[in-house]
Amino acid sequence: KKGLVLNGQNPALMYGYGGFNVNETPAFSVSNIFFMEQGGVYADVVLRGGSEYGEKWHRAGMLENKQNVFDDFISAAEWLVANKYTNSGKLAITGGSNGGLLVGAAMTQRPELFKVAIPRVGVLDMLRFHRFTIGYAWASEYGSSDKADQFPYLYKYSPLHNLKKGVSYPATMVTTSDHDDRVVPAHSFKFAAALQEAAAGPNPALIRIETNAGHGAGLPTSKAIDAAADVWSFIMSNTGMNFRETFPGGSNGKPEAKKVL
Repeated sequence: KKGLVLNGQNPALMYGYGGFNVNETPAFSVSNIFFMEQGGVYADVVLRGGSEYGEKWHRAGMLENKQNVFDDFISAAEWLVANKYTNSGKLAITGGSNGGLLVGAAMTQRPELFKVAIPRVGVLDMLRFHRFTIGYAWASEYGSSDKADQFPYLYKYSPLHNLKKGVSYPATMVTTSDHDDRVVPAHSFKFAAALQEAAAGPNPALIRIETNAGHGAGLPTSKAIDAAADVWSFIMSNTGMNFRETFPGGSNGKPEAKKVL
């Protein structure tokens, strides 16, 4: 937001995808505007694996090069902190589907760098994803654990298999839907259970399961609003944000800050 003071104390949310030759340049979002009106910083990170800079850029983030995507995302987080947009105690990350994999990998590789993680309908078990529904079709992008030469790099970054006992992980809300037939909810179920078992420290590890819903497309407005409210409340609560009315409501005609979380 215009006038933002770069003092390292601003809550920030990073979003990324980085895969399948998908173009993830910025787009309009009402809820992101809400976050910025509350004083937050929103960063849409362009990562290798997408189509933003051509096929070479895509190939630099697939198969044995997938770790480049996570490195790009982590480097962007470090840049935001170094340039005082935020600090690691106020930095949240989110992404869906392949972006959920991104969030899971980032939070397991650099748990101290992030305060909040929201992996949405994520591919979190990289050793068995190809055994469920349409997962076999992703082997051209990720590889397959059935191939001896591809197993090692998949195992090395698979979020489910890289949770470590006694580590303090970010406050995490895993989200999934009970009828998701693209990325089956088993990914999220297993990851959330393993995280709750492994994590140390005070940060919560929750799972939000949408009922009678799929991978995300076509979600009724009422469900979308409820989901957004839960996610934003979780982010704001765990980054210490105060909710501020963004329309005149105070005694002097100016917005009043209200602690609602």
